[in-house]
Amino acid sequence: MHKKTKPVIRKRFGQNFLHDKNIVEKIIRSINPRLNDHVLEIGPGQGALTFPLLKYLKTIDVIEIDKDLSLQLAESNHSKSINIHCMDALSFDFKNIVKNNQKIRLIGNLPYNISTPLIFHILHSNSLFKDLHIMVQKEVADRMTSTENKKTYGRLSIAIQARCKVEKLFNISPNAFFPKPKITSSFIRITPKNNLDEDVLDTLDSIIKDAFSKRRKKITNGLINYFSKEEILKMDIDCESRPENLTVEDYIKLSKKRCS
Repeated sequence: MHKKTKPVIRKRFGQNFLHDKNIVEKIIRSINPRLNDHVLEIGPGQGALTFPLLKYLKTIDVIEIDKDLSLQLAESNHSKSINIHCMDALSFDFKNIVKNNQKIRLIGNLPYNISTPLIFHILHSNSLFKDLHIMVQKEVADRMTSTENKKTYGRLSIAIQARCKVEKLFNISPNAFFPKPKITSSFIRITPKNNLDEDVLDTLDSIIKDAFSKRRKKITNGLINYFSKEEILKMDIDCESRPENLTVEDYIKLSKKRCS
């Protein structure tokens, strides 16, 4: 048995605790954990997902910013199998937990208020990860998986998809959490690609930032500091296009050209 008390909700941490056992089982089936996997969980809370996962794992690393919740995990029956890092995930150095060059499998219910910056913090170390299985706002998941010519397509879509394969696995009702959030969540799988050099990715981030700062204008306006109209045409990109009309591959092509 696990000692479990009603959690004290700290709004500054954006806490919404998963309690639906059917959803927990569905998540674990999607992750498909193996005994020797190196799993890192962000925001374990009271262990709703942590404890069931330990049926399949030898150990698990967790990052929990809430000191009271960290203490609860440390006092649980599974404490010897849980490596607790009581700190802010946004400042966590993932290299510190790598063992024998084994890739990390990251899971977590990301706090809504920091989900996007946290995803980018994780992806700055994406060579360390085998995959990520995370819960985010449905709106964020829709943007991450969006394709060109859609309203949801933008900087986040391109920056993520240039680095990773992104799949939305299923949506999760607000009823699965306590306290109940006002929005629907999505459970997504992210698989890093590691196929582009850092200088190309840095250039990509700059290009899409400038392009989408002029979202309603022709792409030539947003790229004026990078390419002439003639150079854009030589890359088989329509100069009459708007930023949301270009594919992820178009932006990668532009970034590689700028770096060459």
